[in-house]
Amino acid sequence: MKKIIFLVLLSISLSARTITPTDVYSQVMKIDNEMVSLLNYYGILHNEKEIIKKTTIKTPLKPRNVWQLTYEIAIKINMLRIAHKLPTIEPINMEPVLNLNPDLVYEQTQRILTEIKIYKFRLDIKTPPYKTKKYKNKTPLDVFNALSRISAMFDELNQAGFTPSYVFGESMRVYDDLTTILNHLGIEDNTVPTARNDKATPVNTFEVSMKILEKIKQIQFSVGIATVDFSAFRNTKITPSTVFTMNQMILAELQTIKAYVGLNNYITPAATIYVNKTPADVDQLMNWNLRKVILLNIGIRRSI
Repeated sequence: MKKIIFLVLLSISLSARTITPTDVYSQVMKIDNEMVSLLNYYGILHNEKEIIKKTTIKTPLKPRNVWQLTYEIAIKINMLRIAHKLPTIEPINMEPVLNLNPDLVYEQTQRILTEIKIYKFRLDIKTPPYKTKKYKNKTPLDVFNALSRISAMFDELNQAGFTPSYVFGESMRVYDDLTTILNHLGIEDNTVPTARNDKATPVNTFEVSMKILEKIKQIQFSVGIATVDFSAFRNTKITPSTVFTMNQMILAELQTIKAYVGLNNYITPAATIYVNKTPADVDQLMNWNLRKVILLNIGIRRSI
């Protein structure tokens, strides 16, 4: 009898629905409609064509990159809550996995929709209903670009993007992940902060971020992890928000390395709140992170 019950439960677990990027895209479009309604409610001018032009990326991306962008949107929801004197909610983090699937991105869309619903309820905002559509053959890149538009709409709604202090917090999350991986592998971390460049701009830090991603890609390739080409991000206008997004892409890629080396239970901590940070602070920290990832690259290659 116990064996029969076990087999029934096993069959139920194995028959869980497979969620596709098209399923996720349909939910993202619900978020898009909610955002347009909120912008109209507040009378904020919304130029969709301009947003599409600024946010569209053309390069094959993985669901892990899409998931990380939902984390960025969760931070912007907190910015909206702060502006309206509502307490913040810590964004969801997850255990590192080698191959993140669309199911987990779908779950994030439901959390975002719920947070928007809660916000509207708390502020007693009524918006007109919208018609849902059916979509076909969507890819993780389609979902990513749609979420990028939503992230930009949150900037319009918040009347602000990310400041260097927000970016510094994310750069510290990268620092924590790299430090943890080095310690776990027993690699002596003899890196020290780089010299401070008080004239550093987000453009400088963006280039450092791209170097970090390239070093991570080399590690991934050496151990057989599927890689991502981020060069298309160079076509975007570089701002502190761009650097924030690149930090998210670095974190997404580091999760695969954490999973590979056995750090499956180490969840990247949420960002600490910092104030009065400058582009120079961010640039110095990211250059230090670059030194750490170079050291990690050397250490892993020697161990293969």
